[in-house]
Amino acid sequence: MVEIDRISGDVLNLALRVHRDLGPGLLESVYEMILAAKLAAMGYDVERQRPVDIEYEGLRFDAAFRIDLLVGGALVVEIKSTERLNPAHAKQLLTYLRLTNQPVGLLINFGGATLKEGVKRIVNDYVPSASSRLRVNQIEQGD
Repeated sequence: MVEIDRISGDVLNLALRVHRDLGPGLLESVYEMILAAKLAAMGYDVERQRPVDIEYEGLRFDAAFRIDLLVGGALVVEIKSTERLNPAHAKQLLTYLRLTNQPVGLLINFGGATLKEGVKRIVNDYVPSASSRLRVNQIEQGD
């Protein structure tokens, strides 16, 4: 999964630059547009607002939710612009990962004074390579 780590690193580097240059407080859609354009310029396949269908107990719901960014067909990026992240944001992204069967997602909040507290890396049945402080769904050892 070195590829996903490279993609994640590129997304985070761009996000840090964008936050530093533009600051907090813009709409999520602005940060999304800029990140998508910059990533595409780097050669990544980027899908914005990708609709995802859900099937549950024989029922089908078209475009039940939308992924902010899908980068390289593998990395889900959920963008927020709020004062601070709350646990529901991480749960939302983890659910998106599970429903789309994607291994890794980044939750990026552009609303804070710095981006450092506003980044979470969330994994779905993936052997993590990021530091433990960036993981929200880890399995406790010895359970």
